[in-house]
Amino acid sequence: MKSGIKSDSFEKFTVIAGSIMNPSVQECKDGGRKVLGYTCSFVPEELIIAAGMLPFRIRATDSESAGRADDYFESANICSLIRHTFGKVLNSEYDFIDGAIVGGGCDGNRHILDNWEKSPAKIAFLDRLFIPHASNNLTAEFFLGQLSGLKSRIEGYFGVTITDEKLWSAIRLCNEVRELQRELYGLRLSDNPPITGSETVAVIVAGSSMPKEEYRDDLKKLLRELQEVQVPEKKYSARIMIVGPGHDDTSMSDIVEELGGLVVNDLTCFGGKVIFGSVKEDGSDPLKALADYQVLTRPFCPKNLSAHPVINKEVFDKSKEFKVDGVIGQVFLCCETWGGEIFILNKELRDAGIPLLRIERECTADSTGQLRTRVQAFIETISGGAL
Repeated sequence: MKSGIKSDSFEKFTVIAGSIMNPSVQECKDGGRKVLGYTCSFVPEELIIAAGMLPFRIRATDSESAGRADDYFESANICSLIRHTFGKVLNSEYDFIDGAIVGGGCDGNRHILDNWEKSPAKIAFLDRLFIPHASNNLTAEFFLGQLSGLKSRIEGYFGVTITDEKLWSAIRLCNEVRELQRELYGLRLSDNPPITGSETVAVIVAGSSMPKEEYRDDLKKLLRELQEVQVPEKKYSARIMIVGPGHDDTSMSDIVEELGGLVVNDLTCFGGKVIFGSVKEDGSDPLKALADYQVLTRPFCPKNLSAHPVINKEVFDKSKEFKVDGVIGQVFLCCETWGGEIFILNKELRDAGIPLLRIERECTADSTGQLRTRVQAFIETISGGAL
């Protein structure tokens, strides 16, 4: 199911989200701007922007195989998203970046750095950012120290100065973008949204793959265009929320929407978690504001010892707000943290009368036939089998 959006901005977002290297990045490179990659949304883009560089989230979009990455990771123990992402590094698809910051959102993610250092895919600047395992004032202080150290290393290696003024400017820019992205999500509160879940995924993923100022302006234009769309009558049978890691492509949303469902919200690492809340702009220390936002405000990964109550509340709140008929808990093979989280959510949602379908899959679409069968049965069950 597609909405039929007629928009140059949307077509641009689709191209950028569907590929690794894209015209906007190439334009930056041609203009002499450096690109700094990162592997986890808990690496603040604001810090990279304040350094005058383009933040680019390293992902596995359109991967068909982990390839040589399986020589570095034990496929039986490391989730396919990590392996496929590193496979693209080994295939030279990230040769355009000038450096990379590996965030420790999970153990598999942080081992990308260990294997990158041992691989032939050499990179000039490779750094690590440790993510706390709990959300409290003490761990926020620890993360502030992490950010301070990373700031100094970026300044030293690239010969730049990251001032407080530049950080506050980057914070304001990223806050504005998050607000626009939340406005985009808000359009799906309607019974007849002007944009589908798959289309929204493409727009959000594009935001981590192009200059923020350019993205902000294009997103503003798209939102104006969507406000003027004449939306046809309801053509779906169930409103679905997707919860889990990754979601850096539209494959799962595509399956849901091809089978008569509509993805109206999500809590994923490229979606709802990225646009959650804003960095406070009224403090005196921008690095502290970033640390507090990442550790105390945003929903943490399930590896965090106190993550479940926050994840639980967000899923329940959004299910109610967006009139969700059912939740799909998506887990990549060998992702034990999200596997445990979905197991807990399953009981809590069902006790509340909200059906949940647990999907465990590779990050490729090679199991599409089986996935389609399960998703179709789920949608038919919760909708009574009629559009």
